[in-house]
Amino acid sequence: MPRSPCLLWLLAVTFSLVPRTQPLMAGDLEGDEQDETPLPAVPCDYDHCRHLQVPCQELQRAGPAACLCPSLSSALQPPHPPRLGEVRVEAETGRAEVHWCAPSSPVHQYWLLLWEGSGAPQKGPSFNSTVRRSELKGLKPGVAYVVCVVAANDAGESHAPGPGAEGLDGAEGPNLGPCGRLTVPPRPLTLLHAAVGVGSALALLSCSALVWHFCLRQRWGCPRRGRPSHAGL
Repeated sequence: MPRSPCLLWLLAVTFSLVPRTQPLMAGDLEGDEQDETPLPAVPCDYDHCRHLQVPCQELQRAGPAACLCPSLSSALQPPHPPRLGEVRVEAETGRAEVHWCAPSSPVHQYWLLLWEGSGAPQKGPSFNSTVRRSELKGLKPGVAYVVCVVAANDAGESHAPGPGAEGLDGAEGPNLGPCGRLTVPPRPLTLLHAAVGVGSALALLSCSALVWHFCLRQRWGCPRRGRPSHAGL
């Protein structure tokens, strides 16, 4: 058979030109599995007490990966009461800066209630859900007030107990409720004026006493001392 060597040579050349498949390594399978594994979700950068805090749902949409938001109560129910934070009083200007923390509830707006004594409260302006700080003005020096922060949504508003709330003075620990008591100290100028007035009154009283004393001496004369006896000389 003369064609047999040529046929064998053609078959050998053909098989040598066919690309060989590379064996699949175990490391390649592990790399593919790692690429398909989703990244673990992390909590969103959300703080209940941060002023002008962006809503957590917006943080979820804006981030490169989905983050976890704190659980909230139903939007069909009124929000839980916020927690009153630090209250800074400025006696010189009659102002107070009030901070609070958002509740774990859907909130559309906030406002403050201020009691002076046992009368009806004064309601402050409304703020959107990002606000965590407000200012009270026109406070009287030496007067005690009760302030409460109220949260509201479409279902209603949170409860504000007012002056009847327990633990307003913080005697039982930190305040965890929506209300607190604040006392405006007397203004320093008022204390200075009072001190000057008291000093002036004392000086005037002392001068009056001295004048009265000298007038009595001029009218009745000074008592004369007895002359020494010379009987023994």
